[in-house]
Amino acid sequence: MTEDATAVTEHKKHWFQARIVLFVGSSIVIALVLVSVSMALYASSGAAQLDLSRPGFQAVQSQVERSSTFKSFPASGKVDNETIEQFKALYEEQVKQVTANDAFNPSVLDEHTLGIGAPAATE
Repeated sequence: MTEDATAVTEHKKHWFQARIVLFVGSSIVIALVLVSVSMALYASSGAAQLDLSRPGFQAVQSQVERSSTFKSFPASGKVDNETIEQFKALYEEQVKQVTANDAFNPSVLDEHTLGIGAPAATE
């Protein structure tokens, strides 16, 4: 009886180890498939052209004009009704800019709408 119990335990242990290997292997395959799909979407959607952090665009990064029109809110300081009202005003201003565009309109990703259009060349 003990030999049968030992054989059953070893069989269960072997089956458990095989399932772990199968689980890890399938997890790796699923991760690779999802990464491949996301990279294909990244390239086909046009987001890759907007990404200036890519190595091919390092020479162009210095030509990017930084906009100083964004008003940030200080991270430290006292909190009172006046600062809360300032924050709400800045927040509402940003919300208006974001919600002004129709999210389902394809022109939302246009260079002019995003504010990244090339400046007009003057000759």
